[in-house]
Amino acid sequence: MNKKAVALLSGGLDSTLAIKLMLDQGIEVHALNFLTVFCNCTSKGCKHQATKVAEEFNVPIKVMNITKEYMEVVKNPKYPRGRNMNPCIDCRIFTFKKAKEFMDEISASFIITGEVMGQRPMSQRKQAIMTIEKESELQGLIVRPLSAKFFEPTLPEQAGIIDREKLLDIDGRQRVRQIALAKEFGINDYPCPAGGCLLTDENFSTRLKDLLKYIPDYDISDLHLLKVGRHFRISDNLKFIVGRDEKENERLMTFAKDGDTILDILDIPSPIGLARRGRSLSVPYTQKDTELMASVLARYSDLDGKSAIVSYKTLPAESWQNAQISPASDNILGSFKI
Repeated sequence: MNKKAVALLSGGLDSTLAIKLMLDQGIEVHALNFLTVFCNCTSKGCKHQATKVAEEFNVPIKVMNITKEYMEVVKNPKYPRGRNMNPCIDCRIFTFKKAKEFMDEISASFIITGEVMGQRPMSQRKQAIMTIEKESELQGLIVRPLSAKFFEPTLPEQAGIIDREKLLDIDGRQRVRQIALAKEFGINDYPCPAGGCLLTDENFSTRLKDLLKYIPDYDISDLHLLKVGRHFRISDNLKFIVGRDEKENERLMTFAKDGDTILDILDIPSPIGLARRGRSLSVPYTQKDTELMASVLARYSDLDGKSAIVSYKTLPAESWQNAQISPASDNILGSFKI
């Protein structure tokens, strides 16, 4: 057993502190960061923060986008979900298996995580932690520097590679001790101390369920669009998304592709709407569908209840068509909103 380890680095406070504690014991750390479309930990992005931490500690980092593979875990978890679409136990098993592959690839001997006993209700209970460790075939090889005293000594500790006396006994959801440690170590920039996952969000989970139901052969842009705007299910084969602000309007246009219909009100301040069919592109819109989407768009524009001319085009067409439309009522919005 050598002193080389793979550290799971989210960019959050706990994983940052775990790496610092191991570096102080002379461990050769190789950071591993996982990305999915469900990451929601910083305004600048999980990859940015994790890379920044790795650079500050002068440790190599590998960033893996695992969205495609991870979706199979999201759709078919072995263990119970949380309150929403979050398969927390299966998620940890999946990422630890990935970490084990990387550990073997670089001939490292163990894995480091920032896990804290009792911090997360699904995956950081002791029984769940032991289940995850067993399922990922990493018994005795996961070092948790922040909560090590709650577990039996790991193989690196038994081998004398890690000094157990310098490991900690932090538990619970409060981060008072972590914040104090950060101050002691001079770590001042940790914008996502707790991290974040959109699968724990009720509204996002509802949108994801809708996507899996109506577009089982989704693509990555469908997943990204779940994070943008207000969503409306117009029919089994048609969804309509309305931007909330200029930034979301720009994102909608970024993900727009041939076959999508763009709706806009060109002569007043207005959000942009994007209509996307399921994979049955041969099924046409009806005029009623178009008028409904136009009325929804008008409802979120600066119209003061007046009717307006809503322009629309189906990509890749460049010319606009127009419809004179009154804003939708609140009842209409409620009946179609996802």
